[in-house]
Amino acid sequence: MTISLFKTVIAISECGSFSGAADIMCVTQAAVGQQMRRLEASLGVKLFDRSEKIPRLNQLGKSFVPKAKEVVVAYETILDDLTGDPRMIGELSLGAVPSTIRELIPRSAKGLMCLYPDLHIRVVPELSPRLLEQVEQGTLDAAVMSEPLRVSDNLNWMPFYKEKLVLLTAPRIKEMDPRKILATMPYIRHTRHAAVGMLAEEWLSKHDVKVNDTMEMSSLENLVSMVSHDLGVSVGPNVCVPDPIFRKLNKIPLGPNTPVRTLGILTRADCSKLRLVMELLAQIKKVVQQENPDTKD
Repeated sequence: MTISLFKTVIAISECGSFSGAADIMCVTQAAVGQQMRRLEASLGVKLFDRSEKIPRLNQLGKSFVPKAKEVVVAYETILDDLTGDPRMIGELSLGAVPSTIRELIPRSAKGLMCLYPDLHIRVVPELSPRLLEQVEQGTLDAAVMSEPLRVSDNLNWMPFYKEKLVLLTAPRIKEMDPRKILATMPYIRHTRHAAVGMLAEEWLSKHDVKVNDTMEMSSLENLVSMVSHDLGVSVGPNVCVPDPIFRKLNKIPLGPNTPVRTLGILTRADCSKLRLVMELLAQIKKVVQQENPDTKD
C-alpha cells in the first residue's frame, strides 16, 4: 500500500469519477481502476459500488476518505516537528491563470527548482473561478490567480501585484485616446467567466462605452494573440511579467480610477506545503521586481 493510493481515492471523492481522478493524478483511467482494486485488496473491504457503469464510492468508501486525508497530511508533514521545515521533496500541485503560464510561472518555478532539484511541480492552467474550486477541494496545493470576490476562513490569500487595466492594441495603432479607438475598432471580448473579463465589462459599462465586439476569447493569452494580429482591440491587464507577444502591443491607459487585477497565491489555511508555497511566493516576487523595478506592488 502506497500513499498514492490514498491520494487517488481522495481525488475520486472530489471529482466524482475515475476519469476525473485520472486527470488529476496524471494517469490513465484504467490505472485508477487497478489502483483502487489494489487498495481494496490491501484493506480487505469493498470501497466502491460497481453495480452501475460508473463505479461510485459506497458508504464505507465515503467514510474512508476523511481518514485517507489525515494519512496524506501526516505523510506530507512528517518532518515538521523534527526539523521545523517540511521536506522539500515530492510534488507541488500548482494552478495558474493562463496569462502567467508563459513567463511568470516558468521563471519562478525555475528559481524554486534550483533550490530544491528533486521537487516535481504539476502546473494546472485554469481560470480563477475554477482554480478557487480546486484549492477549496484540496486537489491543488496552491493557485496563482486573480483575487477572489470573497475569501472564506478556510483559505489563505497572499497578493503580490496589482495590474492596471489598459487598452491593448496592435503596434500599428497610433491613436492614444482609448474612447476613439473603441468607437472605431473591432472589439475582442474576454470571457465574462474570468475575473479580467468581469473587470473589463464593468469599466465599459461604467463609462458607457459601446463596442463592436467581433470575437470572444476564453483566455487572456489567446486574446493577446488575436490583438497582436490586428484583429481588434481589447481591455485587459497590463501583465506584470509579459511574454514577447504581449511586450509588442500598445498598452494605452484608460484614464483616472482605472480598475486593477490583483494577482496573488491562494492556498487552503491547512495547506501542508505552506512553507514551500511561501518559497514559491518569494521567487514570484523576485521575478516581478525584476520586471517592474520602479514599483512596489
